[in-house]
Amino acid sequence: MKETPSTRMSGGYMDASGIIGESSTLAEVFRMLHKVAPTDSTVLVTGESGTGKELLVRALHRRSLRSDKPFVPINCGAIPRELLESELFGHEKGAFTHAIRSKPGRFELAEGGTVFLDEIGEMDISLQVKILRVLQEKEIERVGGSGPREVDVRIIAATNRDLNEAMNMEEFRRDLYHRLAVLKIHIPPLRERREDIPELCSLFLEQCCRKSNRPRLNFSPEAHLMLLGYSYPGNIRELESIIEQAVNSAPIDCAELDSETLASIIDGELHCISLANFREIQERWFIQQAIKLYNGDIQACSKALDVHPRTIRRRLSSFNID
Repeated sequence: MKETPSTRMSGGYMDASGIIGESSTLAEVFRMLHKVAPTDSTVLVTGESGTGKELLVRALHRRSLRSDKPFVPINCGAIPRELLESELFGHEKGAFTHAIRSKPGRFELAEGGTVFLDEIGEMDISLQVKILRVLQEKEIERVGGSGPREVDVRIIAATNRDLNEAMNMEEFRRDLYHRLAVLKIHIPPLRERREDIPELCSLFLEQCCRKSNRPRLNFSPEAHLMLLGYSYPGNIRELESIIEQAVNSAPIDCAELDSETLASIIDGELHCISLANFREIQERWFIQQAIKLYNGDIQACSKALDVHPRTIRRRLSSFNID
């Protein structure tokens, strides 16, 4: 997918065309995004922290028939349990101490649009039954209210937790899970799509240099190997942080980031990347950039790179690049 750096969000970057990354493991994510977005079905997005779940959810809303209506996110793990119900469903005046006026909840504020329940796996089980009611009956009841209120919202939920394990531990309702998981999209961790690392590194490096008001830096070959070999438990968010720290700690007069600079920042096990794999990842990235530069014109790429068109097509096929 063609992209330009624009809107920064947790776990990645997005513009009008989609999410950065063209690895084969993301192909299913892109396919599901285009298939699911126009529907009104509930969606459950899973993936480790930092993979870009909110980014994907916002894309689903923007491409949906509700795109001109509100998008209302709420982090179920960041709000205390005793306050979450009021945040979600609102409350009436006098419902509890300090409730000096009636207040609508997030579901009412999202009328006609999308409610994003982030980290739904952290929601207290006593509230899960009320989410189930919204899904089944399309209605909510304010805290201290005297009756139900109808709501028209689409619910998209996300979690980095294994909900099957949570259900076995009786910490997550099975009936709610099946209501949420009408459609499921799993975002793979960065270590499972290393082909995307060079492009992400290039983007983050350019942005960090611009942010630090310094000339564009490059990576030494050894630094590239380190970035490709790290497992990134924090995923894309961690990769961005590593590069930003490296740019800020590099001497002003240096022209490239070396492995010593990265070694002082990366705190974790590095996996060995063979020279053949390294060259393959570099070749894949180089061909992708050429195809983008010439808007998919194989003949123009062939002439510019002095490579036969059949060779380019063969490499595109082997890399599973459309």
